[in-house]
Amino acid sequence: MIAARFFERSAVEVARDLVGAAIQVGGAGGIVVETEAYERDDPASHSFPGPTARNAAMFGRPGTAYVYRSYGIHWCLNAVCLPGSAVLIRALLPTTGLEEMTARRGVAEPRLLCSGPGRLCQALGVDRRLDGQPLDRPPFALRGAAETLDVAAGPRIGISRATDRPWRFALRGSPYLSRRI
Repeated sequence: MIAARFFERSAVEVARDLVGAAIQVGGAGGIVVETEAYERDDPASHSFPGPTARNAAMFGRPGTAYVYRSYGIHWCLNAVCLPGSAVLIRALLPTTGLEEMTARRGVAEPRLLCSGPGRLCQALGVDRRLDGQPLDRPPFALRGAAETLDVAAGPRIGISRATDRPWRFALRGSPYLSRRI
């Protein structure tokens, strides 16, 4: 299991190191294949303007979930790192609870179950109720990568500020990414 102290560092370091980790929420999950880092001084981060009711979890204890709704439609799951920083979990290779994820998403193609932060949260049943919850306790289960992997870095996507920062990390060659890197 990954302990909370794993997250007590830069979101950029954590984002890279989460690629290959296994995450489950209530028994459904898979291998993290894509992440994005958001630091406290990052103009693209929700924490950049300071604490608000929406981003309060980002200023909480490292190793907790920051869950927010994107565009008023999709939930997004982040792992809180140092205060004001977090890692967006963008995509998984689904491995556990496939029937449950398929039912939640309404699609049978494994590649489409968790390839993108909104799809991932829908498949895992993540919503605002999990905001601020510790990632090292149920319903979460988080284990480190079993081996050293080939991780690619590139610019983040779906943002309009600080787009040049290579803070998107992905398992090189994975067909489960939200978008090729």
